[in-house]
Parts: sequence; C-alpha cells; structure tokens
Amino acid sequence: MTFTEADFQALVITLKLAAWTTSILLFLGTPLAWWLARSTWRYRFVAEAVVALPLILPPTVLGFYLLLVLGPQGWLGGWMNSLGLEAPAFTFSGLVMGSVLYSLPFVVQPLQDAFSSIGRRPLEVAATLGAAPWDRFFSVAVPLAMPGFLTATVLGFAHTIGEFGVVLMIGGNIPGQTKVLSIAIYDHVESMEYGQAHTLAGGLLLASFVLLMLIYASHRRFRFTKI
Repeated sequence: MTFTEADFQALVITLKLAAWTTSILLFLGTPLAWWLARSTWRYRFVAEAVVALPLILPPTVLGFYLLLVLGPQGWLGGWMNSLGLEAPAFTFSGLVMGSVLYSLPFVVQPLQDAFSSIGRRPLEVAATLGAAPWDRFFSVAVPLAMPGFLTATVLGFAHTIGEFGVVLMIGGNIPGQTKVLSIAIYDHVESMEYGQAHTLAGGLLLASFVLLMLIYASHRRFRFTKI
C-alpha cells in the first residue's frame, strides 16, 4: 500500500476545498440559521425546505444543474466568458461553489437547532441590561450556541471531504486541480489498485470516526458544564 504523489495532491486539494467550503458556510450560514431560528414568517418552511434539499437530492442531480449554470454555455459561465473570465466549471472555484450548496444543510441545521435551543429569555435579560442587538448576538447567543458551531464546523468539513457526485460533475477529474480524494479512490478501484484504495479509504474512515467522537465528546462536556 503506497501513497503516490497524485494521492498527495488529491489530499491537499480535498483539505483546501473542505477548509474553504466550511469557512464560507459558517460566514453565510450563521445569519441564515439565526433568521430561521428566530423568524415568525408564515412561509419559513419554504426556506427550510430549500436549505434541506441537498439532504435528499441525488448529488449528480445537483451537479448536473450546476454544470448547466456554471459551464461555458451556462448563463453564469457564459456571462463570465463574455467578460473575459474563466467559467467556474472544471475549476477549483467551481468545486467550492458546488460544495457550498451541497453541504449547506450540514452547517445551517446544527446552527439553527443551537440558536433555537437558547430560547428568548437570555436575550431578553441582556436587552433589559442595555445590550444592543449585535452585542446580544455575539456576547450571549454565540457563546450559548458554541456546541452547534462545533458540530456545524465538523460536519461541514467532513461532508465536503466525502463528496463524490457533485465534485465529479462540476469539477471533473483533473489531477492537481480538481481531483479530490473520493475520486482518487474511485480511480484506484477502477484500475484494481485495491491497496492504494484501501490506504485512502481507511484514512477517511478513521478521520470521520475521530471527528464524530470529537462532536459527541464536546456535547457531553458542554452538558456537564451546564450542570
């Protein structure tokens, strides 16, 4: 079982993709989750359904439509080409776009649940003490929702690492550019290189298990801290 240079490149691209995707999702998903947790809009369930759609939508379906939009002939990709820019399809930026959409519920839903569990009382108390809305959010809501942030970060990162269908459709299989670990494993299996496939797959299995233990251990510690 050997770890080739191509496998190392795939690892680097995968970790880079997961880091970018998770960072963007935390930045965009936090206000979205806060709104979903606090909103009294009558049709909020529509927004929740849109956020949760990647959970049940086949990855190749999402990847196909992203390819139609981001490809050279798509409305966004074509528009970028008209400006002299490169269409996102089959580029790293395209991988990030696809991963952000596909991992959206894995970040937003834990944050929404964490914000919902806070309740209104702590924020109302902070308001009576003169705390401004932004101050109440960062000094009260965020610390109380920290286990949700940890869960969202780990799940978003881990889910991005394990993506296959979306990244293959929107990024292809370009070594050193868009070839990630999941595709590298598929290539090894297709070439009957089971030793190399086992090395990569076993590493992902172990990493996933460790990340899940981190989530459950942190939640257990937080519960004991509250008690």
